[in-house]
Amino acid sequence: MTSAIATKAVADGGVAAFDDAMATLADLTSRLTAEFAIRTLLDHDLDRALAAALTWTASPDEDVRRLASEGTRPFLPWARRVPGILAAPRATLPIINALYRDESEYVRRSVANHLNDLSRQHPDIVLETATAWLADPDENTPRLVRHALRTLVKKGHPGALGLLGFTTTASIDVTGPLLTATEIAFGGTIGFTATITNTGAEAASLAIDYIVHHMKANGTQRGKTFKLTTATLAPGEKLQLAREHSFREITTRRYHPGAHAVELQINGAPSGRADFTLRASEPPARA
Repeated sequence: MTSAIATKAVADGGVAAFDDAMATLADLTSRLTAEFAIRTLLDHDLDRALAAALTWTASPDEDVRRLASEGTRPFLPWARRVPGILAAPRATLPIINALYRDESEYVRRSVANHLNDLSRQHPDIVLETATAWLADPDENTPRLVRHALRTLVKKGHPGALGLLGFTTTASIDVTGPLLTATEIAFGGTIGFTATITNTGAEAASLAIDYIVHHMKANGTQRGKTFKLTTATLAPGEKLQLAREHSFREITTRRYHPGAHAVELQINGAPSGRADFTLRASEPPARA
């Protein structure tokens, strides 16, 4: 229904039809999904649609305020891309700047995801925005910014790590990762442990992730980063870690048998690597 409203307004071509469609989608969004439908209108007249979305940030309805942020996200999952937004990465900043201190966690999470979307192509804009938010925060802003910078942290971006207070010059000693097996079957689980020691004279704030290097169909490997933990270690303090990683079948990833590896990443820097083999699925036994 919402998509039909947007399509009909674009086909009409008139300003009144366009404005009525935007208003109708805002009215419907608490009952029906509208963030996908408004992208048709954003694509048709970006400036007019963004101007309307900006007024939604003052709505008393949290669903409408969220629609302003969620519907204009650069890379909204499962939604059509809006070339105008991708070409003008600052175009949606007035909307999320108006919402980052919203009283609703539902809205703030959309704002964080919106800023994280921008980090794919424009990390400098993201850091500039996050820095400004942290300079004028409320009690929820630090958490929002951490969520918004999660992709940059996984990529080891120095500016993002520094903004969140992680000690990129920390003196640490890392033992591991130590694997629980050197070979697992498709659908199985690989476990690993590691020990991190702060060998410096000052406390060390650490963002600790791990990378699984997956075998691709062409015989090369590609790494995917997963969140592990964050910690602040006093001088001489040790942190012991343990994690299991499943290779069960999922719809978003296809596994290929062969050489794989687990690698730690601490404050953006790789540390230690352990190899293992993923076996192909066993064919079912014949009766």
